[in-house]
Amino acid sequence: MTLVWIILATTAAGVLSIAAAASLSLTILSRMVDKMVSLSVGVLLATALLHSLPEAFTSHDVDIPSLFIALMAGLLGFFILEKAALLRHSHHHEHDGHGHHHGHDAESAGKSGLVILMGDSLHNFADGILIAAAFLVDPQIGILTAVAIALHEIPQEIGDFIVLLNAGFSKVRALVYNLISSLMAVVGGVLGYFFLDAAEALIPYVIVFASSSFIYIAVSDLMPQMHKRPKLKESLEQIALILLGVLLVVAISELTHVGHAH
Repeated sequence: MTLVWIILATTAAGVLSIAAAASLSLTILSRMVDKMVSLSVGVLLATALLHSLPEAFTSHDVDIPSLFIALMAGLLGFFILEKAALLRHSHHHEHDGHGHHHGHDAESAGKSGLVILMGDSLHNFADGILIAAAFLVDPQIGILTAVAIALHEIPQEIGDFIVLLNAGFSKVRALVYNLISSLMAVVGGVLGYFFLDAAEALIPYVIVFASSSFIYIAVSDLMPQMHKRPKLKESLEQIALILLGVLLVVAISELTHVGHAH
């Protein structure tokens, strides 16, 4: 019965956070993707540096130097992945300086889309393990944790949607890919139920690797785009939106702290 609860909770947490993020990203925010890229930078950096990495580095019985190795491996790995996608992209389409047209094929659309989906899938996998661990302690704590994780994921999922739309994914494709990535929480939950000790030991490394994708996309892909708008008014707007993204994550972290404190 506990396993059924874990599967239901991980599915619900993933679907609810994506439904909430999609309803905002694909309606109000999609009209302002350029501006929202700045918000996305704030959300992705704050999720990685103020929430996920501190959580990983303060885990019990964790080897700190090996976490830094995982972080470096993630950053270099995503660089190589992006290079491979870029090479494939320029092989199919000569670089003519034009932006992606509407409905651009997602496979050759912005390479950042692939990186953000991989990072998000790993993040969801770790969330699934956390939900399973909470349910094995007490079903009530499990439900609280699932709700906390669903709420916490909303700003990050908005950030992901904006990255995907900015990378040339259509709205429907962005939604479908995000839903598929959310199912990794169910995989994490089931594995967590059967192999909790081994799975729990993996969590800090999975979180660090996922965080490296958020940092990489924010710094290597989104910030250079923002530099292309150097006017003072645009720059001030970008800084304000980055700070808003950071505040959003901090506020939701504070609200959902109870759920994580299992």
